[in-house]
Amino acid sequence: MRKSLMRLTLRQLRVFRAVCESRSYSRAAEEMALTQPAVSLQIRQLEELVGQPLFEYVAKKLYLTPAAEALLKTSEDIFGHLESLDMQLSDLQGSLQGQLNLAVESSAKYLVPHLFAAFRAQHPEVSLQLVVVNHAQAVRRLSMSRDDLLIMSQVPSELALNFYPFLNNPIVAVAPPGHPLCARPSLRLQDLTDFPLLLREPGSGTRRAGEEYCHQKRAHFAETLEIGSTEAQLQAVIAGLGLALLPRHAASLELAAGQLCELPVEELPLYHSWCLVHTEGKRLSPVARAFETFIRAERAKISALAERFAGRSPRMPAPG
Repeated sequence: MRKSLMRLTLRQLRVFRAVCESRSYSRAAEEMALTQPAVSLQIRQLEELVGQPLFEYVAKKLYLTPAAEALLKTSEDIFGHLESLDMQLSDLQGSLQGQLNLAVESSAKYLVPHLFAAFRAQHPEVSLQLVVVNHAQAVRRLSMSRDDLLIMSQVPSELALNFYPFLNNPIVAVAPPGHPLCARPSLRLQDLTDFPLLLREPGSGTRRAGEEYCHQKRAHFAETLEIGSTEAQLQAVIAGLGLALLPRHAASLELAAGQLCELPVEELPLYHSWCLVHTEGKRLSPVARAFETFIRAERAKISALAERFAGRSPRMPAPG
């Protein structure tokens, strides 16, 4: 017989949500700064209250049971109402207060702190919880409505979403200085295929965009190396391990310092837009609404900020 759900705690729900997101007790423990036995204990106590198992292992993978799916949806409502109440109370005090829960694809993480700093200059009592994810993780977080807002470049068509394109994300080809291709005045994408291409992990949006574009242009690389992060990818190019297709903003410091060379490929840059995204029908908190309004109102200034950050003169077309 299950016990009353009125006895569950917010801490139990937070641990439960962390397990749902990571599909792992150990990763949830790391995220929550707990031990794995502590996470297991919180889940067991929650299962006693629910009266049903919340997770099951199939082929060593963790899956949510129907009870967990129902509890997850209810927990989203609970935390959403609490955040909304917190911000409404702040409004009554005459200032915008609260936390913006923002997830960003890794290609945008270099710019977002500058973006939030500009927003916080207008609303100094707002705090930020920032989660950096790859494209596959971003899609999963959207399907679970884990965040207030999400910044990504390739918006999935299979989900019901509201999105606003606000800044171009130009993908360029880079090589180490002294690479033979750097001396060429003009290149075709096909000219790069004789050299190794350094790729991000399979869930990366930049990798997906680059692979689709190369396939479309019939540029097939004979050798590829998989690198687990943008930072490692940059260092691998600098070390001479190969070429890479990277967001120009992500490589801006290395390009400005002369550690990398942007190759003059005729078919590049490949333009995608960074978009501010949330699920359709999602009730945004006052802070999230304010941030969305800021992005829409300051679009031109954001483009200028991105250009200054990249150390380039403004010449990108406006995102469509």
